[in-house]
Amino acid sequence: MRDPYKVLGVRKDAEADEIKSAWRSLAKTAHPDHNLGDPTASERFAEIGRAYETLKDPQKRSRYDQIARMAEAKGQSQEQTIMQQRQAAREAAERAKAARANADKIMEELARANARKAAASAASGQQGNATESPDDMVERIFGVKTGQAQATAAAGAKQVEKPQEQPDTAAPEEPQVEEEQLATVSAAAGSRSAFGILGSLVRRITGGSAPEKPPEKTPEVAAEATVTLDDMLKSRWIAVPLPDNREARFQATTDISNGQVLHLKGQGLKLQGMLRGDVAVTVHLSTDGRFTLDGSDVRTILPITIENAVLGCETTVEGLNGPVKLTVPAWSGSDQVVRISGEGLPDGNGGKGDLIVELRLMLWEKPDDKVTDLMRSMREGLFL
Repeated sequence: MRDPYKVLGVRKDAEADEIKSAWRSLAKTAHPDHNLGDPTASERFAEIGRAYETLKDPQKRSRYDQIARMAEAKGQSQEQTIMQQRQAAREAAERAKAARANADKIMEELARANARKAAASAASGQQGNATESPDDMVERIFGVKTGQAQATAAAGAKQVEKPQEQPDTAAPEEPQVEEEQLATVSAAAGSRSAFGILGSLVRRITGGSAPEKPPEKTPEVAAEATVTLDDMLKSRWIAVPLPDNREARFQATTDISNGQVLHLKGQGLKLQGMLRGDVAVTVHLSTDGRFTLDGSDVRTILPITIENAVLGCETTVEGLNGPVKLTVPAWSGSDQVVRISGEGLPDGNGGKGDLIVELRLMLWEKPDDKVTDLMRSMREGLFL
């Protein structure tokens, strides 16, 4: 639906009288009976009517203004949010790469140190002690046994989960580590604890591996899609463009409502080291110029002349599946509705909504002297 303010040509702060006056003027100009050679006249006339229906009702007008403001704010922030997500992913990948490079460097240093010690032992005739086990190497470098480090780390984790009162005893002396070794370990591990680094080194040397955590999921991407009534009736697949030049897809069904958010699982962005995310699609229903939706009910507008409004008539109106017969009661005024049961959309409970026909009283294209005299006599009380 186009901006109703632009359709009627009024300001966003226009009063109700100004909106009504603009509608009357445009409706007379665009009426199909006055534009018989223009195939777009019916669509323009219906669009003018929908715009007036939105703005004449204070509640509908307030809801439209609120949705328009939200859509504008969302459009301004969406691109910035995606760029921030991509930047954060790139920074995380760079930090992980640097950490792996530093860890490999530490392992190379440990291997060279062990090789030098083995060569020195062989030269002095101590062949039996030339080869050093991984646990002995860690104990020699860090001054603490592997089993002791793991037990201390486990005890520290339990203490964090459930704080307990400590007895008033002196704490045991912490193992001394050389300054250069601490600097190297800190650069390799970043924010990980010393015991976490120790465990990683032991696993690397002994060939063990830590249980891998499942990769995180890429944040959900917000998108919008426009669905027509024809799409819903024919259950078409709707393509939604994504920021990475791909498309997400969903099937349009008759139970989709305007403004509904559909969450498409696993169709979002894919970043390195992360699972593919989801897409949150906000659906906007387009009524192709003939209909508007009210839940499972479908609304349309039928222009009628004065004589048909006063005397009543039998006519037809365009429905979702073709022309539908309609009886206009005598003395029908403008804005009166005629409800045709079962001609709307499926309601999800095995039934269908209604086709709601709103009558619009229209004057003839050219003034009629008899009608003018009759109206004047009725207003002034002169019955001829």
